This record gives sequence, C-alpha cells and structure tokens, in this order.
Amino acid sequence: MNDVAVPEGFRLHVHKGASYFQTLGDLYVRERPDGLVVIGLYVSPQHCNRLGIPHGGMLATLADTALGMGLHLARRPRATMVTVNLSLDYLAAAKVGEWLEAHVTPRRLGRQLAFGDCVLRVGEREVLRATGIFSVVSRAAPVTEFDG
Repeated sequence: MNDVAVPEGFRLHVHKGASYFQTLGDLYVRERPDGLVVIGLYVSPQHCNRLGIPHGGMLATLADTALGMGLHLARRPRATMVTVNLSLDYLAAAKVGEWLEAHVTPRRLGRQLAFGDCVLRVGEREVLRATGIFSVVSRAAPVTEFDG
C-alpha cells in the first residue's frame, strides 16, 4: 500500500519493540495536542482472513498496541507496562485499502495499574471498541529458555 498517500499529519512509526509488530506492516502516528498519538494504517490483504476482511486477531493486536502506547505516553512517570486484560467488541468490518485509526482515551492511571479505552475507526465508522487494563512492571531481561 506504499503507493497510497498517508493522511496529513501522520508520520511513519518505527516500533522499538519485538519483531512481532512487523506483522502489522507500516504503522503511522499523528501526535495529539495532549501528548498522546493516533495510530493509523492502511488495511492490506496481509491483514485479512478468508472473508477478505481484517482478521480479528490483527484488530486486537492494533488495539492492544495502541492502548499500551497511549497509556505509556499518558503516565507520569512513564513506565513499562504489560496487558492484564483486553476486552473487545467487534462492531463493523473494514475493507482493504481503507485507512484505519486507533484512538485511545486513558481512564485511570494508578501507581500499579492503568485503564484505558480504544476505538478503531475508518472515518466516523467504528470498527472495534476495546477496554484495557495494564500493569506496571520492572524491566527484566528477556527469557531465552524454558526454566521449568
């Protein structure tokens, strides 16, 4: 989808996390006045299931990623967080070639837990609503082998 123009205000986001996020393809961010970001992407065939619509797992990954990033940016002091709970409501299908945006609203930023909402939408059409709970964790070295 590189031949399609990215909406004004968005820039390519280079994810510093695991290579898993590369499965989403190019992600773009637009900074909001409140310091948070909107994440956007063009729906491509790689995102779709056999019905030709975005796979629910891809939409869940985008919502989880957006919530994690949004709550991280909203929290002071910033901290590494992991998902404790993610609840999803699939509302409508997006189509290949459509611009899909993730909008996050932090609800509560506690010392140990952070709560937020995310809406994925194409224009004004809501595709998915999510609520998430994230837990603050200390940074640990990645596990490289099974220890059990």
